[in-house]
Amino acid sequence: MFDSLKARLYRLGFNLFPAYRGTGGRVTYVAPDWQEIRITLPHSWRTRNYVGTIFGGSIYAAVDPFYMMMLLKTLGEEYVVWDKEAEVRFKKPARETLYASFRLSDAELESIRAELATEGTESIDRHYTVELVDAAGTVHATVGKTVYVARDRGA
Repeated sequence: MFDSLKARLYRLGFNLFPAYRGTGGRVTYVAPDWQEIRITLPHSWRTRNYVGTIFGGSIYAAVDPFYMMMLLKTLGEEYVVWDKEAEVRFKKPARETLYASFRLSDAELESIRAELATEGTESIDRHYTVELVDAAGTVHATVGKTVYVARDRGA
């Protein structure tokens, strides 16, 4: 139960944090184990651009921090995690609320740990993709993220 309460407090913290709040996105779910996060990005006066669709900056900013945060929380303090690269592909103008889900599997986490435990491997880059979809499941944008992960040699 304590983990569930902590996850709800993190969700609230994200939504109140000024940098994230400014994106127009809202975190709707944080799994207690940090292996899943869901967000919404409403089409509103705050996220709308000059032509009436969701601003591309809001689309990217709403999904930016999550894979890095999820890896930091799931791998633990003995790892260093940084966002390294991003790519946004706009597929269709968005005139309605968009949704995105971020997931990390146990197999992915074990793969990262195993790769970094290999002699001579100092760091690795992991590539993740998240789709922003409308209520009908139509993809409006795809964001690719490259995340740098290394063992913290000082830990």
